[in-house]
Formats: sequence, structure tokens, C-alpha cells
Amino acid sequence: MAWARTKDISQKFNRALKLDQLSNPVRRILIGILGGLVLLVGIAMIILPGPAIVVIPLGLAILSTEFAWARRLREKARERFKKLKTRFRKKSTERR
Repeated sequence: MAWARTKDISQKFNRALKLDQLSNPVRRILIGILGGLVLLVGIAMIILPGPAIVVIPLGLAILSTEFAWARRLREKARERFKKLKTRFRKKSTERR
């Protein structure tokens, strides 16, 4: 189910940037460079001022449109976030 959603997003992303007109290797290189830069900027924002918590997932989302490793990493991060959210809500209701 998540794969189908990612595939739809990937197709929309490629059409919006007109990347679907490029050959497959060129498109993968361009998406790798763009997603890698966004991801690196997000990692730098951990130390520098900025919204790293937004930029890092955005970089992973861009990379996950073409790379399976980024898709897996994004899904692991999503699951971890869900667990943290559940844990936080549980602790906040216990304090009441």
C-alpha cells in the first residue's frame, strides 16, 4: 500500500519537473543530486539554525522516488516517529 502511494508521488514529481522526459540514468542522477543536497542541508541544520526536522524527511522523500534504500530508510523513520508519538501521548495522558 505504501509502495503504491510512493509510486504515485514519484510519477507526479517526475511530471512536475518534466523528469519523465529524460532517460532513466540521467533522471536518477539528477534526483540523486537534488535529494542528496536537500538531505545534506537538512543534516547541516541539525547544528546550524533551521528546520532540520522538516528538511531531512523532504530529502529522503525526493531520494525515495528513485532509490529503494531511501524508501526503506524513510519507512523506518516513519515507524520510529509513530512509536515516539504513541509513547509521548501515553506519557502525557499518564500525567493528567
